[in-house]
Amino acid sequence: MAGQITIRPAGPDDAGRLNEALKALSADLGDVHRATDDGILAAGFGPTPAFRALVALEDEAFVAAAVFSPLYSTTRGKAGAYVSDFWVSGRIRGTGFGCRFLSAVRDDARTIWGAGFLRLAVYNDNPRAAAFYERLGFVARQGEVGMILEGAAFDRLGGEA
Repeated sequence: MAGQITIRPAGPDDAGRLNEALKALSADLGDVHRATDDGILAAGFGPTPAFRALVALEDEAFVAAAVFSPLYSTTRGKAGAYVSDFWVSGRIRGTGFGCRFLSAVRDDARTIWGAGFLRLAVYNDNPRAAAFYERLGFVARQGEVGMILEGAAFDRLGGEA
C-alpha cells in the first residue's frame, strides 16, 4: 500500500530532485529538457526567485512537482499564478491526487501573492491533461495565441528590425 504523501514548498536543497521531476515531465511530454540543477537553484532559490515550487513526497521520494510564477491581469483586476510545470507520477495519476496537489498550488499562490486565479497551458496533443483540467473547471481561452520571444530575437529586441 502507498505511504503518506506530504506536500511542501521546495527549498534550495531540493533543486536537484526538483529538476529530476521536471525531467520526467519533459519526457512524458516529449519535450527537450534544458534545465540544469544549477539553473533551477539560481532561478527558484536565488536572491530574486523567478518561481515558486511545491513538491509532494511519499516516503521521501518525489511523486509530484509544480512550478508556478505570479502574474497580474488588468482584465481580471487581480493577481494570479501561472503554472508552468505540473507533474504527477504516473503511479498516482487517476487517484485524485492531482486535484489535491493543484489546490495546494492555489492555496500557496493565494497566500503569497493574493492570487485569485490560475492560468496554465495544455498541449494540443495531450487530451488526457486537457480533460483533467476541464473537469476541475479550467476553461480554454478562445481567440488567443501563445507567443514566445527568445534567442537572437530576444537579444535584439529594441534594435532595428
